[in-house]
Amino acid sequence: MRASEVRQKFFDFFKSKGHVIVASAPMVVKNDPSLMFTNAGMNQFKDIFLGNREPEFLKVADSQKCLRVSGKHNDLEEVGHDTYHHTMFEMLGNWSFGDYFKNEAIDWAWEFLTGELRIDKDRLYATVFEGDEKDEVDRDNEAAERWKNYLPDDHIINGNKKDNFWEMGDVGPCGPCSEIHIDLRSDDEIAQTPGSELVNKDHPEVIEIWNLVFIQYNRKADGKLTSLPQKHVDTGMGFERLCRVLQKKKSNYDTDVFQPIIQQIASLTDVKYGASDDSDIAMRVIADHIRTIAFSITDGQLPSNNKAGYVIRRILRRAVRYAYTFLEVRKPFLSGLLPALIETMGDAYPELKAQKGLIDKVIHEEEESFLKTLATGIALLDKIIDETLQKNYTVVDGKVAFELYDTFGFPLDLTELILSEKDLVVNRKEFETEMEAQKARARNAASVETGDWVVLKDDNEEEFVGYDFCETEVFITRYRKVKVKKKEQYQLVFNITPFYAESGGQVGDSGYIKSGDEKVNIIDTKKENDLIIHIAQKLPENLESRFNAVVDADKRRRAANNHTATHLLHRALRKVLGDHVEQKGSLVHPDYLRFDFSHYQKVTPEEIRQVERLVNADIRSNTEVEEHREVPLEKAREMGALALFGEKYGDVVRTIRFGASVELCGGTHVKATGEIGFFRIIGEGSVSAGIRRIEGVTADKAEELVYSQGDLLEELATLVKSKGQLRKSIENVINQNSQLSKELDGMMQNYMKIEKQSIIDCARDVNGVSVITRMVKPELGSNLKDLAFQLRNEVGDDMVAVLGAEVKGKPQLAIILSDQLANEEKLNATELVRAIAKEIQGGGGGQPFFASAGGKNVEGLQKAIDMASELIEEKLA
Repeated sequence: MRASEVRQKFFDFFKSKGHVIVASAPMVVKNDPSLMFTNAGMNQFKDIFLGNREPEFLKVADSQKCLRVSGKHNDLEEVGHDTYHHTMFEMLGNWSFGDYFKNEAIDWAWEFLTGELRIDKDRLYATVFEGDEKDEVDRDNEAAERWKNYLPDDHIINGNKKDNFWEMGDVGPCGPCSEIHIDLRSDDEIAQTPGSELVNKDHPEVIEIWNLVFIQYNRKADGKLTSLPQKHVDTGMGFERLCRVLQKKKSNYDTDVFQPIIQQIASLTDVKYGASDDSDIAMRVIADHIRTIAFSITDGQLPSNNKAGYVIRRILRRAVRYAYTFLEVRKPFLSGLLPALIETMGDAYPELKAQKGLIDKVIHEEEESFLKTLATGIALLDKIIDETLQKNYTVVDGKVAFELYDTFGFPLDLTELILSEKDLVVNRKEFETEMEAQKARARNAASVETGDWVVLKDDNEEEFVGYDFCETEVFITRYRKVKVKKKEQYQLVFNITPFYAESGGQVGDSGYIKSGDEKVNIIDTKKENDLIIHIAQKLPENLESRFNAVVDADKRRRAANNHTATHLLHRALRKVLGDHVEQKGSLVHPDYLRFDFSHYQKVTPEEIRQVERLVNADIRSNTEVEEHREVPLEKAREMGALALFGEKYGDVVRTIRFGASVELCGGTHVKATGEIGFFRIIGEGSVSAGIRRIEGVTADKAEELVYSQGDLLEELATLVKSKGQLRKSIENVINQNSQLSKELDGMMQNYMKIEKQSIIDCARDVNGVSVITRMVKPELGSNLKDLAFQLRNEVGDDMVAVLGAEVKGKPQLAIILSDQLANEEKLNATELVRAIAKEIQGGGGGQPFFASAGGKNVEGLQKAIDMASELIEEKLA
């Protein structure tokens, strides 16, 4: 059975059981500070389990794109080395939100596996939670009794808390789960060792395929469990594993989910799959990682050096490194795998086809860049190897290996592989210490301690009224205390709110709430899933009061100007550059706007001016907003509304139209474009491969920009004494400066020639070697290295020079030897410079024939030179 048929059979089966089939949420998570990526099928339903949102349907099913590469759920290191772990994978799931519970979930799972898919019943096992005394939770006898309808007792296995009690996190909804495992071994192997002894023992052929989670508790911040008012079902079945079972393969990678990609890798690299263990692992890693990278880009997450983008960049580089090391790939090739990926998954996920051009461009440029990094890293590593061997060491400093990894992106395992060829190893303990220190810094920078919600009033009808009002009466329904970087804050939820929560690129509102004489500032407003959270630095004294909630109207007005301007800018860019332009991100701040879009080359100054003119023409037209708050998604698309890839839209959406500009948008906007006043672009540049960024200002800030530019022109005219011909006057100044620079360079060369001869004349003979030790005048300090090499060329075959100079207030030393002297190994420039650098409170290094050092103590320069003179005379004696 082909993979596409398996997915459809799952949908058809649960549709017949009254489930609504819903789309996969984006793999990249937004509006949830606890997650970067969707790592389980339940993520998009988290707010329903938390009680923050009412479900649209009580029974749903889906196939969810998931990514597990960080935190508690991290399968990265196993990927490719075993048969069933992946970074990106599909999770087939069926869900009940307060509708059916354990009996139906178990019945339907059994019916689907054994009835629809005809999987051998004798090979199936079920685990049930054995209970936990600490949590005061008994064995899940309800699930166990239901399984007895289908399985013999020896196929129903007790599972511990680690395997059979599912938790969303440290706090929140949780409950026992019942896993379904399958034994794929031969009949002879099963006869020798029962499958019940291998369940949850990491056996490659006795694997979990489906997890039925029964959400019935809530974990409080103090660790206690309380029963939920409604019980839910959350199931997740590994799609890739299921395909392996049905296609009777030994590995997920042998199914038609991965084989077209693996065969494409084999074709592009001219390495046959099955040729060796190393190349097979590399192909599996690459086949897995190309899926992760491509889907991340379609969901709006580009490789970068920050947070989720950094994770994607690491995965891409890991794929490149495996290709480089084990398949001997030396040029970009990953984007050549996209046709095979689209062939296998493009029908189920059409975003792959729609964004092929962007994915191709991003991957190609990232891969090309990292291949250069690998070359640089190998050159640096060669230097480290030489220095280590010269000292007769066999262990490379772990700090040095970590610097290669952290600064240059050079993987540790590749470092170790190259070192092993020279019989060297890395000090792993030092490397791990550095790695842990970096992780600790990251944890401290982002540490947030969250307490339990204190519920004051039950109110599930929380509503945003800020489109119509900047001020309204509210009451607090719940609050909690949080610590952000050890600073205490409070998060408040109101029954209704005029405060816009940060989303869609627009920053959150600020303002205050007031009751009587008491006023509490709201410093920011954010979304956590569907909950609007108001952040305050203190709690009101009387939490039961009714408050007047007031938004900072000026900040809101300026943000609305910039948000509407991004819509007009988007349309103008498409008109000037072409319909391939799509929004890839934005930041709407009260002071400025930032707009990221797909485009493959620099936007020219002429195009920027054309875009500005179109936006300002739209502003002058004073077009009124046409807003529709509850439009069916399909109707909105028929209206021409632009939907963004990577966004999760509901069945009903809000559309914003300004003339020909129509977009799906939840942000705040002006009532008519004339309110924006004026628009200027202040910057254009590249964000990453295939993505450009424009920054702009509107209204007050645009006016300030025009004034400041005018003032600057006036100041420049005064400085160059221009009488109406500013350009010509500045050109004259530049030409004069260029001429003076040439003359100064000539004078400096003559000066250096005189000083160089003076230095040569001071050379003394020590056992046939010309020895120069000299403090160089500060004005020649910046040319110290050049001067040293000129002396080397002119003094003769046996020479050594030690030069010192003060450069911008800092001491500098340079030591140079003739080749003949360096080859005789009587002297070593690196050893000398390290010995004397302590006198200037510094350090240095180099090669046997030339080395340099810098430091902090200028007063120690002459002492360092004198010390070098003594050491040289001792060595030559």
